[in-house]
Amino acid sequence: MFSIKRLSFIGRTYRHLNRYHQILRVLFKYGFGDLVGRLRIAECLECGLHMVRRGLKRRFTRLSRPERLRLAFAELGPTFIKLGQLLSTRPDLIPADFLHELAKLQDTAPPFPFAAAREIFVTELGRQPEDIFAYFSEEPLAAASMAQVHRARLHNGDEAAVKILRPGIERIIAVDLEILAHIAWLMEQHIEEARGHNPVAVVHEFARSLEQEIDCSQELANIERFAHCFVGEATVRVPTVYPELCGERILVMEHVSGIKAGDIAALRGSGYDLSLIAERGAKLVMEQIFVHGFFHADPHPGNIFILPDNVVCFVDFGQMGRLSRQERENITNLIVHVVSGNEREIVTGVLRVTNQLGEVNREALGRDLTGLIDRYLYRPLAGMKAGKIFQELIGLIARHRLSFKPEFYLMMKALSTVEGVGLMLDPNLQLIRQAKPFMRRISINRFAPNRLAEDMTYIGLAYARFFRELPEEARLILRQIRTGTMRIEFEHKGMLQLAPDLHRIANRIAFAIVLAALIVGSSLIVLSGIPPRWHNIPVLGLLGFAVSAVMGLKLFFLK
Repeated sequence: MFSIKRLSFIGRTYRHLNRYHQILRVLFKYGFGDLVGRLRIAECLECGLHMVRRGLKRRFTRLSRPERLRLAFAELGPTFIKLGQLLSTRPDLIPADFLHELAKLQDTAPPFPFAAAREIFVTELGRQPEDIFAYFSEEPLAAASMAQVHRARLHNGDEAAVKILRPGIERIIAVDLEILAHIAWLMEQHIEEARGHNPVAVVHEFARSLEQEIDCSQELANIERFAHCFVGEATVRVPTVYPELCGERILVMEHVSGIKAGDIAALRGSGYDLSLIAERGAKLVMEQIFVHGFFHADPHPGNIFILPDNVVCFVDFGQMGRLSRQERENITNLIVHVVSGNEREIVTGVLRVTNQLGEVNREALGRDLTGLIDRYLYRPLAGMKAGKIFQELIGLIARHRLSFKPEFYLMMKALSTVEGVGLMLDPNLQLIRQAKPFMRRISINRFAPNRLAEDMTYIGLAYARFFRELPEEARLILRQIRTGTMRIEFEHKGMLQLAPDLHRIANRIAFAIVLAALIVGSSLIVLSGIPPRWHNIPVLGLLGFAVSAVMGLKLFFLK
């Protein structure tokens, strides 16, 4: 796990000063100096922020602010590209125009040398690529900011795609994440409108996501679990992986030869049934979400290949979403209450799948939810788009200081993305209609005899464990009270906001002590008459008084 402890102390940020300066230069370059000023980064770094500004001109004035942010993230490299892609799925955090612009971020980069790839093979597997494969292409098929992919052939004749992480990518990401954590902390301290969105928690969520993406062993586990979910399913194909050839920085899997789902002309030219593909793709994503609770979180056209017989094949399993059975049932309950128009239960259902960022007015929330339902519930399904409904719902709950849990955003992103791909293939696709059988299945399964028996067994065991442990826990509490070893801890909220003020106060006190000592010392030198003298006054004493005057003025204007 990346170390992203809050960088509220100056010594920690000095470790990454060069990278911090580079980030600030890019922000100034693209016209975000106002944001840097609001964050008060200069006060925290105390390293001459004017040096960062020097020589930079305000360019790109013809571009909109969202466009400039996209260009800034692209220039700052892999961590910020991934951050932009994450933010593009979070309409609760940023405005719609920023969402659309950040969604354009492309994760491409120049390839790294084959010598570096060879070194990674030796480190991870103890062998050269030529010893493992009958053929290995030195030129990569594709190169991104995190990894690149090479074409290879195994000794048994199987064609393979070999994913290799970039050298040093973990260190680069770790430094950027610590800086982002510090910036997020500053946002919570100094930007009032950002506090409700808990930017520090967003950075931690982002770190967990990146940790999975740069661990090939995690992606290997994702592929194996995904394949297990669809054993015997003829409409989907999961690429074969070769675990014995994989490591933390290398993933070897089957090379898929198919047509990308976004290449409509090629699919038509090859005689594929586009409507059937759209329906199958939608159902497969629904099954991943509502049946298995383990789903591909980025099913864009480049990650879906179509094979003969209209078989759908997913690739790139670095970003996966997970929903527990209880979370899937909460979503189903919410949808059922929406359809039935039960306003009170709708509010309760929304609160179960969201985090509260402040006090919630249930009456106002119910009113707004009812208005949203009235706009869509009675319209024909052909005119309803799941992506548009999700956008409005997220905007609505954000106004009421609510936020969906991270996995729900991934779910909505996956559904919106697959809906977009499906509409490219078949403009008449109705994603909401495809979801109905899965909703019904979850509702029925809740009351199945084996499920009821399982729930009752769990509840019974939980109560039995509670009553079995209660006497010992009570004796422990009484023993601590009797011996005086019980401690009650209090957590002070909001104290961190005082840290910068306390730091400035300490600086002023230290400055004043040094100033007072300098005045006293200069006075003693003047009284002692130590040469050399000027107009019979010791020069050293006069110099001390001059420095004291300058320091006094500095102390007067010190903030």
